[in-house]
Amino acid sequence: MLAVLATPREGGGGSMIFLLQMVAIGAIFYFLLIRPQRKEQERHRTMIEQLKKGDEVITNGGIIGTVVHLQDDRMTLKTGENTRIVVQRGRIAQVLSGNRAD
Repeated sequence: MLAVLATPREGGGGSMIFLLQMVAIGAIFYFLLIRPQRKEQERHRTMIEQLKKGDEVITNGGIIGTVVHLQDDRMTLKTGENTRIVVQRGRIAQVLSGNRAD
C-alpha cells in the first residue's frame, strides 16, 4: 500500500507523502524515546515520594545508607557506624529495602 503512495505522480502529491513520513517519524520518536523516558521519570518521582525513615537506599554516587531523617528536598543517611551524610532526595537511585532493623 505504501509503495503505491510512494510512486511519483504528476503534480503536487509529493508534499502529502512528505507530511505522512514526518508524522510517522514523530510517532516513532514518541513511542521509542519520549514515552519511556516520561514513565521512568514518573516511577522515580513516586519512589522518592514514598521514601520513609528506615529505608535502605543507594545514591547516584553509589553510597549505600539507611534513611534516618527526611526533609522536603534533603534526607540524612546513616552510612556507617557513626557516619551520617545529607543528600538531595532526587539523587536517590534505588531503594534496597524498607525498615531495616539495626
